[in-house]
Amino acid sequence: MEQKKVGEARDADDKKWVYDSSVDYKGRVPHRASTGVWKASLFIIAIEFSERLSYFGIATSLIIYLTKVIHQDLKTAAKGVNYWSGVTTLMPLFGGFLADAYLGRFNTVFVASIVYLLGLALLTMSWFVPGLKACDSNMCLQPRKVHEVVFFLAIYLISIGTGGHKPALESFGADQFDDDHAEERKQKMSYFNWWNLGLCCGLMLGVTVIVYVQDHVNWGVADIILTSVMALSLVIFIIGRPFYRYRVPTGSPLTPMLQVLVAAIAKRNLQYPANPSQFYEVSGSQKAQGRFLCQTKKLKFLDKAAIIEDEGNSDEKQSPWRLATVTKVEEMKLLLNIIPIWLATLPFGVCVAQASTFFIKQGTTLNRKIVDDFLIPPASVYSLAAIGMIISVTVYEKILVPLLRRATGNERGMKILQRIGIGMVFSIATMVVAALVERKRLKAVAKDPLKGSLSMSVFWLAPQFIIIGIGDGFTLVGLQEYFYDQVPDSMRSLGIAFYLSVIGAANFLSSLLITLVDHVTEKGGRSWFGKDLNSSRLDNFYWLLAATTAANLCVYVLLARRYSYKNVQGSVAVAHCCDNDEAGTMV
Repeated sequence: MEQKKVGEARDADDKKWVYDSSVDYKGRVPHRASTGVWKASLFIIAIEFSERLSYFGIATSLIIYLTKVIHQDLKTAAKGVNYWSGVTTLMPLFGGFLADAYLGRFNTVFVASIVYLLGLALLTMSWFVPGLKACDSNMCLQPRKVHEVVFFLAIYLISIGTGGHKPALESFGADQFDDDHAEERKQKMSYFNWWNLGLCCGLMLGVTVIVYVQDHVNWGVADIILTSVMALSLVIFIIGRPFYRYRVPTGSPLTPMLQVLVAAIAKRNLQYPANPSQFYEVSGSQKAQGRFLCQTKKLKFLDKAAIIEDEGNSDEKQSPWRLATVTKVEEMKLLLNIIPIWLATLPFGVCVAQASTFFIKQGTTLNRKIVDDFLIPPASVYSLAAIGMIISVTVYEKILVPLLRRATGNERGMKILQRIGIGMVFSIATMVVAALVERKRLKAVAKDPLKGSLSMSVFWLAPQFIIIGIGDGFTLVGLQEYFYDQVPDSMRSLGIAFYLSVIGAANFLSSLLITLVDHVTEKGGRSWFGKDLNSSRLDNFYWLLAATTAANLCVYVLLARRYSYKNVQGSVAVAHCCDNDEAGTMV
């Protein structure tokens, strides 16, 4: 009877306070009712909205700016956009490491937002300050060199700001939900969907309102709007400080991984124990942060790092470079397990890269007139991708997940890797549709070289943008959830950075692919990438991407079927109990 009362008291205490190693803004154990969940996440989603407004307002028009203001040719401009996008989405690896190891996520977002603001302010100055302007007149064939230098310095400052902003902010938002609380855990699964809904709203305004101002007023006024919105959202983010739950940085998360590797190599000649008790794990009272992981049967070589060599000695006093816990070994396995998945998603990222380069450039050649001589800015067509993603995320969250939960009993509805794979199918369909539309456009040009493809409406591009948006709702959201969930608890900002690095590496890979294809096809007689679209063969390039992505999907399916998900247990008593390497149990 007394034990029952003690248990009920403990449950009541858990409902009142959050014991997941997070703290409130005063460094205390957070009060569940007054911190975290949606009351905190809404402040975080607000600043994400403004950041995506700025990013897409710049990114989707960058190829237009480089060709019309900087006067670069199509191939050079496309590579320039890919390089900038690549740097912008690889910088989060550095920012995520700093957030997890030293600065903390809140401080990283704050510092990164200041850097982002400096980039936007410098971008504004490059348009209005007389000595920094591209030209004195509206028409010039070659802008001032100083304008190019300041312009590229500004956009790469924005890249640095994004490097700290993106991984820390999204993981900080997910930290507001307690994984050990059933209701909050379900809300976290919805969080990634609604996060992307806010992202899409920022994207849509960026590629419609901001792009319209760029196209019909001037680039400088658009930059003023972006700078003002970012400054306002930073103020909102700071106002939400009392409502947040914070994770205290614990030093480099990579050091324990290296310790596991060193210990496993040092004890490589030891026999693998038959008794699980010969593997070392700390007790629940000793474990200050994080959760216990089950021991799995894959990569058994690493398990030797956790073998207790002399049970008569006090294992806690042994060097961590000689003895690691089962949980640390399993965290090392988690990192190794995500590498094949990361590689297998790169072709999807290459397909996504075409939407902000060639897809938008195609829009400049088509008839963009709709009502009373109103012209749609070319980059505004990108809003259709956001619409597709909003539709996809909403249908998934409100219809598919409830149905699948009832059908499968899985609280996620479907496995994360299944969701990612479905999006890859849509990316293949996007490339096929894009190839068919571009072929039709080239036929229109061949039929009437004078008017070119103006006989075709810009809405011929709608299917490829909508389809890739639907695919993003599956794959991009799935990748965010996968890399946040499947890395060690101490590396969740880095986890989001790994997701972003897929897109970043894919942008560099896209530039490399353009260079290789250009070289090979030029030797064959006619390059697929001419000086302009009408002298290019983008349709062939799209077919190539469709074929390579389809082949890669087969590899991805094999990897996904063999993947072992992160398996969390609440106590050391069951830390060795899991043998399920096929699917795992995600908690």
